[in-house]
Amino acid sequence: MKIAKDSVVRFHYTVSEVGQEALESSNDREPLAILYGHGNIIPGLETAMLDREAGESFGVDVAAADAYGEKRDGLSQRVPKKHFGAQKLEPGMQVVLQTNFGPRAVTIEKVGMSVVDVDLNHPMAGKDLHFDVEIVDVREASAEELEHGHVHGDGGHHH
Repeated sequence: MKIAKDSVVRFHYTVSEVGQEALESSNDREPLAILYGHGNIIPGLETAMLDREAGESFGVDVAAADAYGEKRDGLSQRVPKKHFGAQKLEPGMQVVLQTNFGPRAVTIEKVGMSVVDVDLNHPMAGKDLHFDVEIVDVREASAEELEHGHVHGDGGHHH
């Protein structure tokens, strides 16, 4: 079965900045499961998967604009230090901050006595990425999965 809109795809991936060491890989855990064509992964990777089949492996370079977007200026925010708990903070460090919109990865810019300046850009914003992908399996989504817009069960979303 070829990958198409509304198919469930389980895949392994390794991502790196183009020409750099790997940043993250799923090879030491369960494959990632997505509902294809529903924006569950970055656009450039989704596009590269179309019409592939289980067992296929491929590499693809994804420009920043089709990955996590360009780095935007003016996305700095000053946050009271208490929101970070007891962790030791240093500039350049990436931390997950609980926001009104859910958890968000931010980069520490400056640490003051009572406030911390953070950059709200995604840590991979502005970066051209390379993905090595192995398609594990492809199946049709269930009616419930289509209704919810994500995969249930193995490697997917658990309610």
